[in-house]
Amino acid sequence: MIVHQIPVGPMQNFSYIVEDESTHEAIVIDPSWDLDKIISIIDEQNLQPKYIVNTHWHDDHTRGNEELAKMLSVKIVQHEASTLQNDMTVKNGDSIKFGCSELVVYHTPGHSKDSICLVGDGKIFSGDTLFVGNCGRIDLPGGSANELYHSLFDVLHTLDDNLVLYPGHDYNGKESSTIGNEKKFNPRLQVKNVDEYVELMSNLNLAKPKLIDINVSRNIKLGAN
Repeated sequence: MIVHQIPVGPMQNFSYIVEDESTHEAIVIDPSWDLDKIISIIDEQNLQPKYIVNTHWHDDHTRGNEELAKMLSVKIVQHEASTLQNDMTVKNGDSIKFGCSELVVYHTPGHSKDSICLVGDGKIFSGDTLFVGNCGRIDLPGGSANELYHSLFDVLHTLDDNLVLYPGHDYNGKESSTIGNEKKFNPRLQVKNVDEYVELMSNLNLAKPKLIDINVSRNIKLGAN
């Protein structure tokens, strides 16, 4: 499985193309801005796109869906809790198959109700659930500190330490990490219990995200709530 990590847009996002080496079938994860970069890699590598997969419904991870789906003639895949337009839904434990490769869906709510991580071939695509040195915020629509705690500690914390982590944003100047490194060094994963985590997340006083009003408004028009 080959990972093409693509920095895009004004919010330090990553889009991904994940390629099956033997067949060159591929999926695109979280297309938002700079779709020309995605198309360029697909053309240069002679890839055969099969799906667009979204890790969650937020606009900075989905705004390129419809345009790219038309360009590539592929289906849009989202978790069943998403209220955006899609062609297929998945739930916890499902597999997304392309070529001889597959990624298993882990439902990890907390940043949003429909957040998922995708795991396979020694890799995890964590969306906005877990970042390098941080985790998703819980003060946006659908966010929950309690749910995110359980996603981080009851789901991701149980995974293989050697899994390579590919996050949805680059907030620390680092493109990837491992689950093991995040367990040891990520400040958000050093709490003792859910109460401590909820208190920590509730008192972060984070700045309002760039473009949030535009993004939320756009998602509402597309059907999210």
